[in-house]
Amino acid sequence: MRLKNKIAIVTGGGGDIGRTTALRFAEEGAQVMVSDISEEAGLETVNIIRETGGKSEFICTDMTNPKDVENMVQGTIDTFGRIDILYNNAGVNADEKKIPDVSLEEWQKVIDINLTGVFLGMKYAIPWMESGSSIVNTASIAGIKGQKLVSAYSASKSSVMALTKTAATEFGRKNIRVNAVAPGIIDTKMVDDWKKTDKWPILSTANVLRRIGKSKEVADAVLFLASDEASFITGETLVIDGGTLNL
Repeated sequence: MRLKNKIAIVTGGGGDIGRTTALRFAEEGAQVMVSDISEEAGLETVNIIRETGGKSEFICTDMTNPKDVENMVQGTIDTFGRIDILYNNAGVNADEKKIPDVSLEEWQKVIDINLTGVFLGMKYAIPWMESGSSIVNTASIAGIKGQKLVSAYSASKSSVMALTKTAATEFGRKNIRVNAVAPGIIDTKMVDDWKKTDKWPILSTANVLRRIGKSKEVADAVLFLASDEASFITGETLVIDGGTLNL
């Protein structure tokens, strides 16, 4: 088992990618602290893990609240004794608007969740992490190529990749690895509204593989980066986009 006896935190663990990744971690032997702002969604993930024989607990966390994030980390230490893996996955999309039409409140909400939440996760978890630990942050191809009408989202995800490189540089000598994943269009609730538009036939095939991705395909990539199989990889962003950026 690739994560046998490892202790992992998954933020946004009640969502599609977060839940799938938490389940994959548990399948590979990890004990998982599921964190989410939705108690109902987070507990559902925990129950699925337990029903399949895994060990998991839930802690309700607002990733924009420093005290909440600190409590998430301390709760993991109190429950499991240490932290080996942190998957900073909690995130939010943005309404499609041109930059002049984006309110400061809308901008700040996306930045606070997608970027500051990742910062806070690392800020409080890293002091507890020992040699061999791994952090994976969720970015997006929107942070690589820029995506019109979602300026805050693109900016937040680009910054996550820069923050990932910075953290990898700062903690490499302690053998704490920090990487990111950058998904393309993945079949989650975040794209449900897109499916209702006339643009969907184009969006859903706008990559080399001519299909959208699956949550499991992202989860498997996160699992690889979190595991010892990626022991010589740090400061990198793994693109999971079916070749979108190659078009």
